[in-house]
Amino acid sequence: MSETKKIKTALISVYHKDGLSEILQKLHQEGVTFLSTGGTQTFIESLGFPCQAVENLTGYPSILGGRVKTLHPKVFGGILCRRENAGDLQQIAQYEIPEIDLVVVDLYPFEETLASGADAAAIIEKIDIGGISLIRAAAKNYKDVIIVASKGQYAPLLDLLNEKNGESSIEDRRWFAKEAFAVSSGYDTAIFNYFDEANGSFFRSAVNDRKNLRYGENPHQQGIFYGNFEDIFEQLQGKEISYNNLLDIDAAVTLISEFDDITFAILKHNNACGIASRSTVLESWNDALAGDPVSAFGGILITNGVVDRASAEEINKIFFEVIIAPDYDSDALEVLMQKKNRIILIQKTSVKGNFQFRSLLNGVLLQDKDLSIQTPADLKVVTAKAPTDREVEDLLFANKLVKNTKSNAIILVKNKQLCAGGTGQTSRVDALKQAIEKAKTFHFDLQGAVMASDAFFPFPDCVEIAAKAGITAVIQPGGSIKDELSVAYCNDNQISMAMTGVRHFKH
Repeated sequence: MSETKKIKTALISVYHKDGLSEILQKLHQEGVTFLSTGGTQTFIESLGFPCQAVENLTGYPSILGGRVKTLHPKVFGGILCRRENAGDLQQIAQYEIPEIDLVVVDLYPFEETLASGADAAAIIEKIDIGGISLIRAAAKNYKDVIIVASKGQYAPLLDLLNEKNGESSIEDRRWFAKEAFAVSSGYDTAIFNYFDEANGSFFRSAVNDRKNLRYGENPHQQGIFYGNFEDIFEQLQGKEISYNNLLDIDAAVTLISEFDDITFAILKHNNACGIASRSTVLESWNDALAGDPVSAFGGILITNGVVDRASAEEINKIFFEVIIAPDYDSDALEVLMQKKNRIILIQKTSVKGNFQFRSLLNGVLLQDKDLSIQTPADLKVVTAKAPTDREVEDLLFANKLVKNTKSNAIILVKNKQLCAGGTGQTSRVDALKQAIEKAKTFHFDLQGAVMASDAFFPFPDCVEIAAKAGITAVIQPGGSIKDELSVAYCNDNQISMAMTGVRHFKH
């Protein structure tokens, strides 16, 4: 038999009717017979098109409050009948079952109902039974049937109808089946996660929106982003966002979310190379840039304040890839938009979710996000000398930074400004030496600065090196069996140390 099929009978039962009228008009022009139920049948007939009720085909009304409408052999037999199978054709003739060539259905809005805060009974009623069964049946029999499983496939169906006048190829039908199984699997994933209640019994995640990237981390790697970037950001101008841009943007918004004061940060390769909190965006920018004006070249810029023209004029003096802010004054945009490839983003909302995962070893590693933010009340002073109020501010500032820096990490801060960081080192001593050397390169006076470590000090060598560089206060999680050695050195050298009890590794 030919793989090209002509649509003769269509079963249509949808929740969303926007965009359906044009499809119905085209199908009617092609002489297609309509089958439907309830509100969809009423809608079809309101357009002046004849429509047979499913109840008349099956001989059964909609029962159990609408829970059972289409679950009947006369419906599913017409969908699942294999047109090349003589036995199937004989049986549907025997039982007067019409062949159904097109199924257009969408599912009850389970996720929307869940997000609305509805009670359990309302949520359960939005678990679709008939619709999901129709989708699976039609997609399974894609050799003979077209399945349109959501409003998102209305446009491709209409294109097919306009281009081929009601006919379809096997490739067309297989494409619609693939899309349908994506809908059904995503729907079931949402239902499972509701019942699982974040217990992690199994790993299930479904994201519908796909964006092909120019390439992955390197040009020889393919890159794809799954998700709706536009839900979080508005892109005002700039080139296509890359894989590496996305990694840096994620790191940037995670970092800036830690700060309530006006703050500006500059990131490279997911780590802050400059950050400062000040009373204005301009002051924050100037002091963030001073942290490492070399690494800032080609960086990702982010602030939690509105960018004004004065700030924009200073920012405009360097080359950068991306800038992110909650908003921009119009005259600031006039300055920043002078270079058309710059990616300018407005962050509209925060990033949602309490979990993160990555693939490895043919599996998936999942954990809670590190959402722990320490406050003055969380600090346990373990030295004879307590940190001053200013040092406490700096310690907490540094602790937020070290939490968002690749391990092993050491952060040096003074007056809520990053002096330097040691990032991604195999030795904590190396991370500290890197930070001190970098601070000296950019002429920072470390006398009175503070130090943060993402994990405990196994030996007192780090506090000894820090003291000689001018560090006067230290924050670390503690937990080493040799904590007392570092504490003793601090006591002997008039350094204050506070422990948090919370490690902040980041790999």
